[in-house]
Amino acid sequence: MSYQFSQESEKRFQKLVPQFPNKRSLILPCLFLLQRDKGFVDHDGMQYIADRIGNPVSLAHVHGVATFYTMYNKKPVGKYHVQICSNISCYLSGSDDITAKVCSKLGIEEGQTTKDKNFTVTEVQCLGACGFGPVAQINDRYYENLTPEKIDQILDELEKG
Repeated sequence: MSYQFSQESEKRFQKLVPQFPNKRSLILPCLFLLQRDKGFVDHDGMQYIADRIGNPVSLAHVHGVATFYTMYNKKPVGKYHVQICSNISCYLSGSDDITAKVCSKLGIEEGQTTKDKNFTVTEVQCLGACGFGPVAQINDRYYENLTPEKIDQILDELEKG
C-alpha cells in the first residue's frame, strides 16, 4: 500500500470513526481527507480508504462514490482550481464570457492546467448560487456576480500570492 493519511488526516479519521456507526458513511469524509492530502483522488487512495474502512466497503463502492461526485478531483489540479459554473442560470448571466476570459488570460483551455501548475480551469454544473451568477469557486472560496473585469482582478491577486 503506497498511500497513507497524513498525521493530521489520521487524527481526523480516528475522530470520525465513532461518529459514523454505518461504515459506508465514512466514505465521503475519507475522500475529502484523501483529496486534502494529495490534491486529488486516485486509485491508490481509494484502495487505502476501502482497506481502512473495511467490510462491507469495497474498492468498487469507494470508486463509485468518488466518481459520482464532481467535487472530487480525479487527477492533479493546479494550486488554484478555478471552477466556473456553466449551468443555465450562470450561462444566461455570462459564464461563457468568464470562462473565455480566464482561459485567455492563463493561456490554456478549459480542463487544462497551466505549465507552472498554478491554475486549473474547469467548467462545473451548478455551484448552488444561482441568484448570484456568474459564479466561480476557486479552491474553497466562492466569487459571485462575476464580470470579465472582476475575474481578471481576482486572477491578478492570486498570481501575486
